[in-house]
Amino acid sequence: MLISLCMIVRDEEEVLSRCLDSAKGLYDELVIVDTGSRDGTKEIAGKYTDKVFSLPWTDDFSRARNEAFSHGAGDYLLWLDADDVVEGAKFAPLRDFLGEEKPDMVFCPYLSGNLRYERERFVRREANFRFAGRVHEAIAPRGKVLRFPLEVRHLPSGKPRGRRNLDIYLKWAGEEPLSPRDLFYYGRELSYHGLYTEAAAVLEKMLRGDGWYVNKIAACEVLSRCYEEMGEGEKAMQALFASFLFGEPRAFVLCAIGRLFLSQKRYREAAFWYEAARTCRDHTAEGDFEEPQCRTLTPLLQLVVCYWRLGERERALFCHKRAEELAPDHPSVAFNRRFFGE
Repeated sequence: MLISLCMIVRDEEEVLSRCLDSAKGLYDELVIVDTGSRDGTKEIAGKYTDKVFSLPWTDDFSRARNEAFSHGAGDYLLWLDADDVVEGAKFAPLRDFLGEEKPDMVFCPYLSGNLRYERERFVRREANFRFAGRVHEAIAPRGKVLRFPLEVRHLPSGKPRGRRNLDIYLKWAGEEPLSPRDLFYYGRELSYHGLYTEAAAVLEKMLRGDGWYVNKIAACEVLSRCYEEMGEGEKAMQALFASFLFGEPRAFVLCAIGRLFLSQKRYREAAFWYEAARTCRDHTAEGDFEEPQCRTLTPLLQLVVCYWRLGERERALFCHKRAEELAPDHPSVAFNRRFFGE
């Protein structure tokens, strides 16, 4: 059961070896497509494989990833970014899994900062999967889709991100209508760059369409932050509540509602929503961008504030103790420890 690791790179000399060393034993063949490096990336890649190819950059991530896939000869094609690492992996069980189950696509956990979500990580070469989307590219699931607990962590590379993604979207949107999924990511990119009015317009358009419910829930939270930055507090709250139209409440949405009530000094309402956040399920398997702390530490820390402001010291202390069990070294926990005179 041969595995081809197919990567696209550009100016990644600082992190490429870190990635490839972490994945030793995971792949049998390494394919690297360089899209215009001006540093020592290609020379480093050449130390690991003789299959290093060049492709002119055309503002299209899918084109580059599909080019890398086209050179892979393994039974399964695997992708990683240069600033990813494979953590604590035992690769023999994975190979047994692929050989016994013969899935068409395998999703694996992806960790980035406080976020945890799942990405399509392995695809069967003969199924001819292809990435779609010029940026925030993805492969549409089909066939026998399974999950495997191989964790990949995205680490900072120090390379400036700049406006690359936003500029791709601006150009793309001027050439053709964007799909609901791409409208979501376009709106999110606009918000990252402080273009809140433009982001809100794009996200409102996306929410009126036929997009995926997971993207719509996330879009409501991004839209809320846009309206908040624009000084539209009521619209910010309405956007969060609108997310309930699309699926089961998510912890990150409930924490955002709690935060807005807390900013208004409406401590009882804020406490209600933070308590509700603690009861939410993990929706990672549905494709959500999960922030596990929104179901645990974050609401507990905020409940300490709410209950203290409400004069309910014992409840505040109870929440502090629960937070302390989870993260004894967290700065807010340490502050509360001193506050309660412990």
